[in-house]
Amino acid sequence: MLAGNVVHLAPEKAGFEAMLEGWARQQAARFLKTSTIEARLRLVRRMEEFTNAYPWQWTPADGEAFIAHLRGGDNGIKLTTARTYEVEIGLFVNYLLDGRYDWARVCQQRFGEVPQMVFHEGNSVVHVAEYEGDPRRRPLDYDEVQALFDAADARPGKIRGRGRKGALCALRDSAVLKTAYAFGLRRTESSMLDLVDLRRNHKVPMFGRFGSVRVRFGKASKGGPPKRRTVLTVGEMSWVVEALEHWLTEVRPQFGAGRHPALWVTERVGRLSPKSINTAFVAARDDAGLDPELDLHCLRYSFVTHLIEFGYPERFVQEQVGHRSASTTAIYSGVSNEYRNTMLASRLRARLGKDWGGQA
Repeated sequence: MLAGNVVHLAPEKAGFEAMLEGWARQQAARFLKTSTIEARLRLVRRMEEFTNAYPWQWTPADGEAFIAHLRGGDNGIKLTTARTYEVEIGLFVNYLLDGRYDWARVCQQRFGEVPQMVFHEGNSVVHVAEYEGDPRRRPLDYDEVQALFDAADARPGKIRGRGRKGALCALRDSAVLKTAYAFGLRRTESSMLDLVDLRRNHKVPMFGRFGSVRVRFGKASKGGPPKRRTVLTVGEMSWVVEALEHWLTEVRPQFGAGRHPALWVTERVGRLSPKSINTAFVAARDDAGLDPELDLHCLRYSFVTHLIEFGYPERFVQEQVGHRSASTTAIYSGVSNEYRNTMLASRLRARLGKDWGGQA
């Protein structure tokens, strides 16, 4: 990428751009998403702009100053973001130091310096806990779920009462939120559902065409395709059958969707975006007066927690949400004290029998 017989007017800049291009090609060869590659390149450029130095000039002190800068202010980055940035900058420097790409020799020859590792064990965020997300993200309890859905159901009437447009969209949003909770779906998984993904389950014919949902755009591993899974409709969530039936037979036809494959469509007959689903959740959450720290993903936490409280085996819950390991599913759960006390009472009763003096 740097021809030996070409003299650049700005050799340092040309070298930096060639490094970025080569690193982008390496990542593309691993089938990483374009969005992932572009985000990493932007990060490296931010590091270059902050330090006013090129990668072969970076020092550990530069990396520490960069992270400290990003942590400052009211909107400073969180711990997990800092670790991600440190890892990604480290990947870039590792690429430069990899002898198969010869950048170390080129830098020494052209610029008189060789890249060095910017982040090491002494100045990097240490991964000491299994879960490091925001502790304010939690499952909703049953009353909060009901309040959320009541608020979502009330929005169409409020919109009509104000003489504004959007009542149909509010009806759709209510059905989307109920479906996301009833099947433990992420926002992208909800957005990408098609009509053909609603399937019968011959073991529960009473649910008709809503016996299961086929998720074809699950969260992918890095460099891999979207994961697939089938989420079965459980008895405790069977109310979602009525919500989906109402959407498909009475509301969706009013959008004029015709042969559009998407389950959730917009007023312009396009696919409902993940961002719009987020917006629908926030609107219902605020109308219900719930904690503003709760987000759409908390419905997935709630799904896991409530299935456990309903008594479903951990392996079944893990398959329902598509987690690779049971430990991830455990992180999502936050069973109530009432449930834990009930389990404790049942175990004591089984162990002590009539000698147990507690209450159920």
